[in-house]
This record gives sequence, structure tokens and C-alpha cells, in this order.
Amino acid sequence: MTESAAPRDDARSNSESVVIFDTTLRDGEQSPGATMHLEDKLQVAEILDQMGVDIIEAGFPIASEGDFEAVAAIAERARNAGVAGLARAIEADIARCGEAVRKARRPRIHTFVSTSPIHLRHQMNKSEDQVLEIIARTVTQARNLVDDVEWSAMDATRTPIDYLCRCVEAAIRAGATTINLPDTVGYALPHEYEAMFRQVRERVSGADKVVFSVHCHDDLGLAVANSLAGVAGGARQVECTINGLGERAGNAPLEEVVMAMRTRGDSLPFRTGIDATYLNRASKLVAAVASSPVQSNKAIVGRNAFAHESGIHQDGVLKNAQTYEIMTPASVGVTKTSLVMGKHSGRHAFKDKLRELGYELADNALADAFARFKNLADRKKVVYDEDLIALVDDEIVHAHDRIKLVDLTVFAGTRGPQSAVLTLAIDGEENTHQATGNGPVDAIFNAIQALVPHGATLELYQVHAVTKGTDAQAEVSVRLSEDGKTVTAKGADPDTLVASAKAYVASLNKLTMRRAKGHDALAS
Repeated sequence: MTESAAPRDDARSNSESVVIFDTTLRDGEQSPGATMHLEDKLQVAEILDQMGVDIIEAGFPIASEGDFEAVAAIAERARNAGVAGLARAIEADIARCGEAVRKARRPRIHTFVSTSPIHLRHQMNKSEDQVLEIIARTVTQARNLVDDVEWSAMDATRTPIDYLCRCVEAAIRAGATTINLPDTVGYALPHEYEAMFRQVRERVSGADKVVFSVHCHDDLGLAVANSLAGVAGGARQVECTINGLGERAGNAPLEEVVMAMRTRGDSLPFRTGIDATYLNRASKLVAAVASSPVQSNKAIVGRNAFAHESGIHQDGVLKNAQTYEIMTPASVGVTKTSLVMGKHSGRHAFKDKLRELGYELADNALADAFARFKNLADRKKVVYDEDLIALVDDEIVHAHDRIKLVDLTVFAGTRGPQSAVLTLAIDGEENTHQATGNGPVDAIFNAIQALVPHGATLELYQVHAVTKGTDAQAEVSVRLSEDGKTVTAKGADPDTLVASAKAYVASLNKLTMRRAKGHDALAS
């Protein structure tokens, strides 16, 4: 069904509203290597607020001082969205969460406890009756702090239905206003998940007085299907993340849930308050700040989502786009253009092109990006959209770095050892070192190690070309691990060795930040 065949506006006005609860800044940040700085979180929260997200889950306040500060700052700045913080069923967690969200226009405490037999036996070492008492006590505490309390049954889909109903009833009696029944480990099938919601809503006293919520992980690739099945079963809140970011295989992607409802309104008679034209821009921002690139064939926001290479497809699209496109690119913020960027392009054209690609940069950031673009245009015959995306993403990610690459000269060839002369600016002070290695990349990394001593282990070094051609930009990903902390970052440059140095330095910046703040995200 094409977008044009979707329900008319009057039909949409009769459809039921679904609350969009975005947890990119909490569950999404728990994805290995996706830790975000405060400035990053504020940028993401701002675009979520602008696009119409109902509830922003801003973090886990008890996890660290940095998480508390981020939740408090977002709570104070959000103009439209409600702001939630996560809290375990522990009095100190709930008190800290209440303090963090208190300045929000609509503050919410989201507290959770495990309910499945495997969690009670192996993780909590609690009896069913003990957990029921914990639910009553902690939800009551949260409700005394805020009017809006969400309670979650962790691992609900592996919890016997009779006991799950008892837990939900206890939470409602204690004052919960939203009941979340998450598929925490991505185990459920859609028909099972829908049936669970129907049974709980039919059997639990007071179920008609609260909002039920879905929260699905993608371990079996069913997060979106399960989320929509839960809505069909009576849930009216969907918990999701931009790009599906999250632990393990991630969460249900917000953009897919929203556009499924919008495009298939005939079978999904629901509406959200999301302005879908922000989706592409939000996707790019989250991919940049979380150093988590979006796969090319990702639904809705992937680079190839509106690309056509097959001759048959191209012929059809040229005659009528609806032959192969069930939604318009513009509907999700993607604008096709024939504007070609090169070394003769001016600042105005550059700014306009970035806007079309979903970026809005402040004046200083724009000036820096334009200078880098001019340098790139002098080195490449053709500057593709993907080149600009890589260039700007690199600018956003590294804007606040303490360690910056200043200069690099590499000596390589058949006669070793290869060597690298590297200059880094560390907190504004430049230092230079020459090192040798088993190949030019090894030499570069050895030089960085000498200038920034650390004990991290290199877990991933990956190179791919951003575009076609021998003059294509290289995009390098580097993953470092130290004391159980894992970070991933990327760097882009037409010179693969420079891109390698940028990526390694970017990972060190992330690792240094985590080491300094002692940020250890707590899993839910």
C-alpha cells in the first residue's frame, strides 16, 4: 500500500493515539561503545523534543554523576516532551531519579524489577512474595515524588502469566500510571506478545485506568513486529530508540515503528505525534554521536532506503515513484537533489546542501566543516553526498575532543621498518613523537601510544571506502577495550592512514572521558 493510499486525514483523526517513549539516551547508550558526552545528549534530546517524542528517557541517574547531570539538564531544557529517568526497585535509586527529573514540565520516574523465575532465582535471589512487597513499596515511594510513575516487569515475556498479573496489579494499586511489559531478551513471537497484553488487561483489576507499554529487543529480529503486536493487544505506549540503538541486537527502531503506523494505517489504525520529516536528521545525529554507523539497507533511514540500481526499478520510479516506493523520501526528511558539490562551490551552497542532508551546524562548526570540505574537494574529482556525511559526522563527533591530530607523516614501502612522525595536541599543548612498527598503521598506533600512554587493547580495526573510486574517502572504525569498558569510534579522510590515526585518537578520547567520569552504565 502506498502512502497516498493511507487513511485520509478524517480517518486518521478517528484512530487511536500511541505514546512514543524514546530511550536512545538510556537503553541506547548501553550499547557497547555508544557512550555519549553531555553535549551529545543535549543535542539528541533537543531533536527528539522538536520531532514530537512524548517521553524522553534521559538516563539512569544513579549510574554516575554524569548520568545524573544529563538527566537533570534535559529535564530542565525540554520544552514539550515529558522526561523520565530510570531507577531500579531500590529506595536510593528512586530518590536520586526523583531529584534528577524534578524540573521537567512532566517528570516521570521509571522503576523496574525482575519477575521471571530465571531472574528471581539467579539474579535477585528473591521469592515471588518478596518481589511483590518490593513492587508495592518502591512504586509507592516513586508516586510520592511524582505524579507520573512507570513500572516495568523485567523479562515479562518469560514470566508465568498468573504471577505477572499479580505483579501488575500490585504496581497499579501502589500508584503506577504506566505498566511496561518488556520483551527484555527478545524472546517473544508476535502472537504470543499480543496475547500476553490481552490477558493481563482482561484479568487485572484497574488495568483500564493505566497505559500499557511495549519495550522490545531485537535478538530474533522481531522487535518492530512485537511492538506492533503489543499495540494490537492494547498497549498504547511504544518504547523505542533512534536507529534501533541498544543493548545486544538493539531495540525497536523509532523510525520503523512510526512509519509502519503511518504507511499502513489501513491495518494499524493508530497515530503518533511524531513529525516524520525529522527522522533522517535524527538518525544521522545519533549515528554520529554514538559512533554507530547505520547499515546501508536499514529501513527508512539507510543510505539505500530510497536508492534504485536495477534498470527495471529505475524505469518504474521514473514513470511513477509509487511503483517501488511505498513512502516518499520527503516524508522522512530525505531530499533528492542533483546539486553537485565541488571545489568551486561557495559557503551558501555548502550550507544548503548540508541542510538537505539533514544537518544544521552552528556558525563556528560550519566554518570548520567548510574548510575541510574545500580541502577534500581539492583532492577528489567528485564529492558525493556520502563524502559530506562522513565529513560532517567526523566534525560533530570530535568537536569536544581533548586529544586532536595535528600532523602526520608516514614512511612506508617494501624496506622496513615503517615509521610515523605524529603530532598531537593534548589539552591544547602540541607534542611530537616518531615511532616504528610492523607496517604504517602499527607505526602510527605506536606513536599515539607513546604520546598518550594507556593499557587499552585494540579489539577492532576496520576500513571501508565511503564512496567508489581510487580517490574515495576511507572511513576507519577502531574499538578499544580497557578494564571492562569498550569504546568504538571512527575517522574519515581520503588518506587511509590519516583516517586510521583519527579513529584511534577518537577512541582514546572516548576512553579518557569514561575513565575520568567513572561512567559504568547499569543494565536494566
